[in-house]
Amino acid sequence: MGTHQRTPSGPGTPGPVLTVRPLDGRTGVRAAGEVGLATRAVWENVLDRAVREGDAVYCLELSAVTFVDVAGAGALAAAAGRLGDGRRFVVHRPPQALRRVLELFWPDLPTIEVSMS
Repeated sequence: MGTHQRTPSGPGTPGPVLTVRPLDGRTGVRAAGEVGLATRAVWENVLDRAVREGDAVYCLELSAVTFVDVAGAGALAAAAGRLGDGRRFVVHRPPQALRRVLELFWPDLPTIEVSMS
């Protein structure tokens, strides 16, 4: 699953990109780039797939993600809300802004665990 989303932001200038690849040895994905308006469909597809897969823990390795807008954080929270009992997202090394938004708007959401390791 290598997914790229690009939108032009000017003549000859590539727009924001979000690349998603499966993790080795764990259920989940490694994402790189930005989560914003131009790449939101890619992000939401990843989250929808995670909800459908049904694993107890789904890892989101985000150390190479440079930006997640509030709508992207909201999509993560909404997907987490659709996880069944005993399931959770483990978000590894998210951008600081995403951590802040999750703490501010969804501080007690038990289905999202943020890991800085």
